[in-house]
Amino acid sequence: MASKLKLLVIGGGGREHALVWKLAQSPLAGQILCAPGNAGIAQLATCVPIKANDLDGIVSLAQQEQVDLVVCGPETPLIAGLTDRLHAARIPTFGPSEAAMQIEGSKGWARGLMVKANLPIPEFEVFNDPHEAEAYVRAHPGPLVVKADGEAAGKGALVCDDTDGAVEAVRRIMVEKAFGAAGERVVIEERLEGEEFSAMAFLQDGVILPMPVSQDHKRAYDGDKGPNTGGMGAYSPVPAVTEEMEHEVVDQILKPLVGALAEEGITYNGIIFPGLMITDKGVKIIEFNGRFGDPEAEVLVARMDFDLLEVYHAAAHGELTDATTLAWKPGASACVVMASDGYPGDYETGKPISGLEDAARVEDTVVFHSGTAIGPEGEFVTAGGRVLAVTAWGENGPKALHRAYEAVEKITWDGAFYRKDIGHRLLKSSH
Repeated sequence: MASKLKLLVIGGGGREHALVWKLAQSPLAGQILCAPGNAGIAQLATCVPIKANDLDGIVSLAQQEQVDLVVCGPETPLIAGLTDRLHAARIPTFGPSEAAMQIEGSKGWARGLMVKANLPIPEFEVFNDPHEAEAYVRAHPGPLVVKADGEAAGKGALVCDDTDGAVEAVRRIMVEKAFGAAGERVVIEERLEGEEFSAMAFLQDGVILPMPVSQDHKRAYDGDKGPNTGGMGAYSPVPAVTEEMEHEVVDQILKPLVGALAEEGITYNGIIFPGLMITDKGVKIIEFNGRFGDPEAEVLVARMDFDLLEVYHAAAHGELTDATTLAWKPGASACVVMASDGYPGDYETGKPISGLEDAARVEDTVVFHSGTAIGPEGEFVTAGGRVLAVTAWGENGPKALHRAYEAVEKITWDGAFYRKDIGHRLLKSSH
């Protein structure tokens, strides 16, 4: 590869800023375009006002600009078949096909596949009718999880403590249509207890290259209270996850999954992201996603000691092998998400952000933008629910967390909030 590669990154959140930041460090990187991007990404790439779910717009931009590689951050375009569209236009990309993305796009389909592959999953049932779903809930008292079958931006799983809560969740999803068409069907499953972790891997033609595990914090408020969000912070590695468990994820989850997909006539090429839980009956699967998590991507790129662009390019051309090595920095990384007051519900935008330059001066720290724009005075302003993903690294977890919070405390805007207990399990285990 003598000439530099022209890239197009799809998405406009913290995950995409992290990917652009890492891809831009590659000696192979030429011009980077990002659709639609955000004000932080615009410091590193040329942002183009095309929405991530505008498949026609993305394909024609890629053709017009003659890009060498497309990297897609969010799930929506992948579920809608972006990879298939790009391949039909002979544009290199690395992401699951529309058929493979059913693993994230339909929780019912995914659970059925997991049953066929004999994977470790909680007990579940799928319902198309709210009355039947409610009857099931009443017949199964105790803690349950009610999930919208379709895509709901990470917010479609309602964790219920009791029967009343689960009945209310069914009504909210299926009758009130809180998540729109995603709630036509629901999956109701036993609520697992234990510690959650995310185990992402590059997966290409059966070659599995695992990444270090991380732990996300889904609830909005301290003490894991409040509604589910897209993620309020993360850290990597996770002390509770043993080396044995990491091998188990590859041998007992990902390998059988590849086999089950092959039986459906599906080859999976892309990031695979099982969300898992350590229970008293071993590691169980909560769900599968077909892309990097957010904020897990932020903590992973902070630890990457390899050329991400080289790996994406090789994967897009079917050149990853079992001999491909991914090197990781020793130590740990952590991310704290700063959000707008009201998130994950309604929130205001356009609030000027101050302190970003001071935060950037904290050692081994980078501030990724999740939802920002440029205001009338040329300043950064809020433009989303999750606004910033403040990410740091260090020789151990407590050090990385300390740096991230040191940077967070320098940043302010009217209505900013963040969890003050990211990594609480990590800190407990390190005492």
